[in-house]
Amino acid sequence: MLYAISKIFGMLSEPGNILVLLLVLAGIGAALGWRRARAVLAATILASLAIAVLPLGQWAIMPLEDRFPQPKLPAQVDGIILLGGAVSLPITRAHGQIALNRHAERITEALALARLYPKARVLISGGDPGMFPGGPTEAQVMRSLLLSLGLDESRMILESHSRNTYDNAVDSKALADPQPGQTWLLVTSSFHMPRAVGSFRAVGFDVLPYPVDYQVGLRSLIGFSLGSELDVLELAWHEWAGLVAYRLLGRTDALFPGPAPTSSSTAR
Repeated sequence: MLYAISKIFGMLSEPGNILVLLLVLAGIGAALGWRRARAVLAATILASLAIAVLPLGQWAIMPLEDRFPQPKLPAQVDGIILLGGAVSLPITRAHGQIALNRHAERITEALALARLYPKARVLISGGDPGMFPGGPTEAQVMRSLLLSLGLDESRMILESHSRNTYDNAVDSKALADPQPGQTWLLVTSSFHMPRAVGSFRAVGFDVLPYPVDYQVGLRSLIGFSLGSELDVLELAWHEWAGLVAYRLLGRTDALFPGPAPTSSSTAR
């Protein structure tokens, strides 16, 4: 039930959907003679212009992307954790061909790390995040792709039940069984890394964050692109809302998890 509620709330609270709902409200209000319908319409237009002209999406996502810097890679790595989120399951199932989305760097960078550390195990974590799961999971699809790209199957650990970030952490720890002194790299999108690291810390699994999949480069001061800015803003909104919700639920160790005061990549 909680999962369904979070999905519905996430959908309705997306900035783009809020703008659409406000437009509908203004239209209904105008048809019914509501005096404030014009004010709602004007506010919606101004908000849309602000998103299109100002780099609001970049301002919102950059603190998330910059929270964890690129790490200095150690000489030895015992395991690499690849989180789901880079696979389009509906398209994959519909056409019988692996379909990746905009976060494909999670997979390509994890594969590069696996080749850099040929003795490291690769834990692939990701179930089916849809409301009505069925068919191959994200982990199964990523496993097939990595196999086709030459990664040895004997190195892979498959975790196919998690449907959110906290489940990733709980189930990954159970399968990895990290030991003191081991180093496990966590590979996920840079904007998602604070919530992911907070979740892993909350379950007692210390990982070395390896952020990938950056969405913005040098900050632009002005432009005109409602679609691209709204897209980035919605990514940032999802993460900020997720951080607040996870903290309230006790699923992260801090409201805005950041680098540990003392560098440590060992498992507790």
